Amino acid sequence: MATTFTWDCTKVDVYPTYESESDVVYNVNWVLNGASSETYDDFGVQVPYRSSVYSSQELSLADLPTGFVPFEDLTNTIVTGWVTSALGDEKIDEYKAQINAELDQLINPTTVPKTITD
Repeated sequence: MATTFTWDCTKVDVYPTYESESDVVYNVNWVLNGASSETYDDFGVQVPYRSSVYSSQELSLADLPTGFVPFEDLTNTIVTGWVTSALGDEKIDEYKAQINAELDQLINPTTVPKTITD
């Protein structure tokens, strides 16, 4: 099973004003999405199995004087870079492993619900 991972780092918390700058991002509410190469049939449409992990990441403002990016210039790619840098590879690998385990459980369930009829 191959998994495609995508980041959504578009929901942020800002200080309206911080050290003479406006709309300074200090926290990111992020989602790491995983879509499996395995699919299931949903009314005739093949849909990938999906799972997500979400959390928030507080950002260091220590680099603000040299690294400030105006809010209107921010993109998901820029903010994702901040989040992944703050998390580090080891933590990201843990999140990806968690998503892969959840996808495996969806694809190969160890339990299934059943209804008893009279």
